[in-house]
Amino acid sequence: MKLNAKNPNKILAKTITPGCSRSSPMSMKRNDDPQIQAAVSNKAQSWGANAAWCAEAGGGLGVAGRPADEEDGEVVSDTAIRIPIQGVFSVAGQSRPQQLCAWDDFPVHQTSEPIRYSATSDRNFYDRYYFNAFARSGGPMIVFGFGQYPNLGVTDAFAVWTEGDVHRVVRASRPLSDRADLHVGPLSVEVLEPLRSLRIRLAPNEWEFDFDLTWSAAGRAWLEPRHFVRSAGRVVFDTQRLAQTGGWSGEVRIGSGAARRSYVVEPHEWWGTRDRSWGVRPIGAAEPPGIHAVEPVMTGLWHYNPVRFDGFDVFHMCQETNAGVRTLEEAVLVPHDPGAEPVELGRASSNFELIPGTRVAQGAKVSFSHTDTAVGASISAEHLASCYIGVGTGYGLEADWRHGMYQGPDLVVQGLDASVADVAPLGQYVVVDHGTRWTAESGLVGWGLHEHGFFGPFDAAGLTT
Repeated sequence: MKLNAKNPNKILAKTITPGCSRSSPMSMKRNDDPQIQAAVSNKAQSWGANAAWCAEAGGGLGVAGRPADEEDGEVVSDTAIRIPIQGVFSVAGQSRPQQLCAWDDFPVHQTSEPIRYSATSDRNFYDRYYFNAFARSGGPMIVFGFGQYPNLGVTDAFAVWTEGDVHRVVRASRPLSDRADLHVGPLSVEVLEPLRSLRIRLAPNEWEFDFDLTWSAAGRAWLEPRHFVRSAGRVVFDTQRLAQTGGWSGEVRIGSGAARRSYVVEPHEWWGTRDRSWGVRPIGAAEPPGIHAVEPVMTGLWHYNPVRFDGFDVFHMCQETNAGVRTLEEAVLVPHDPGAEPVELGRASSNFELIPGTRVAQGAKVSFSHTDTAVGASISAEHLASCYIGVGTGYGLEADWRHGMYQGPDLVVQGLDASVADVAPLGQYVVVDHGTRWTAESGLVGWGLHEHGFFGPFDAAGLTT
């Protein structure tokens, strides 16, 4: 296994971007009248460090969140103060960094705070994209992730390619600036049409793996059940997620020299699934475990299967402890026609065929209690490609690189080039993603994700230790 790292200026992400801040220095013009200066000082003391004084020319001196034509404007009349969107403005020895960004110009706020600030101060708040792409005829698979972690001040991304015995990762991290900036070094996301079309890119880099891919939805974006887990008094999961199936177009390039290959990606052949999730879950540098050292947060089974059929999707998910307690579950058939009603599939049960001596499934069957639907009593998985996404991407196995972990003040880009044989023994202990051909009991065939993870003992799959 070989790990490379670089930090070149040529792909350094800009921390000051159009629509977020100005590149010019802060400029101010003040009235030197002692009465005005006294009023400024008094206001700063009464409003504390959160006071940001700004005014239009001739419009008085206003306090952020308060109109300038109130009592402030009666004292201060002809002061003009211009503050760049990002910077520090000092008043009476106190200062507050400006945290406006491009999204603050849209009517999307959910609290009285700028978009940069989440509604919770929980360090583990996150906002993420996930995509997978694979050929329906089998072969390679790509998994891509992009996340922002506002309370940790970090944004990062990764892309992993798996084919045969190759496991190649490019990952990047930088301090979070404008939340509308969906670039981290060579990795980026672009929303072309919300909930319908997105573009993901990995620019050329020294690890000889790059792509430019456009996602087109097959059906509607589906809002999954809220995931809430409280452990030993603490909320450790409080997340929301949308899921969707679709197809891909574009190009992927892998390798160098005579061994370099280019794949033309067409939407009838390259399918995949995506999700957008946000909320609270364990991220960043490891926290002291405390009581969770003896009461683990994640135990038992995680099973997640979004599947695209002709004209409809099946979304199945389940988190279950070894004792059979389910903290999250759903099994639903969602027609692609937005006017058609979803069909509940009832309670689902999963059966796995594991590779002997491992925690990795080589096959699975999901059965439903409602059998009078288009898929019948069950769907069964046949894997076309498998990706150990826990290795090299930030899902928690490496102590020096986890989603949301601060990597320093500058952009950091790294690559991992390893064999599947090397990463599988470790990767089996997190989640494993499979590009999968799903066959319904009714005879219909679909393609989608088969994602599973076994944490600690799970007797139902024969894992007793």
